Amino acid sequence: QVHLVESGGGLVQAGGSLILSCAASTTRLGVKNMGWYRQAPGKQRELVATFTIGGTTTYADSVKGRFSASRDTAKNMMYLQMSSLKPEDTAVYYCHVRKYSTNYWGQGTQVTVSS
Repeated sequence: QVHLVESGGGLVQAGGSLILSCAASTTRLGVKNMGWYRQAPGKQRELVATFTIGGTTTYADSVKGRFSASRDTAKNMMYLQMSSLKPEDTAVYYCHVRKYSTNYWGQGTQVTVSS
């Protein structure tokens, strides 16, 4: 079982920045990939950024150059640094871990960008 807890969401004006954090209660054993997703009202959950244990990081085209995902394996933490935020970035943001063949999700943290 993997427990994920996100924090750092909030209300920000367009052009602003936020940093999301995710605390993961898991070891690296069996972890296939980790990352961030988001879900806007009325839309499907979509990938924001994902990185494999091998170190590759992939970003959605919509956030490239504005968001940066990182992780601290020693602390079992993931981070999503978001800058130049746009109203269309408004969503609930989830951290994700795939361990062996199971997907785990946090409870989500709301990010609202006002125009």
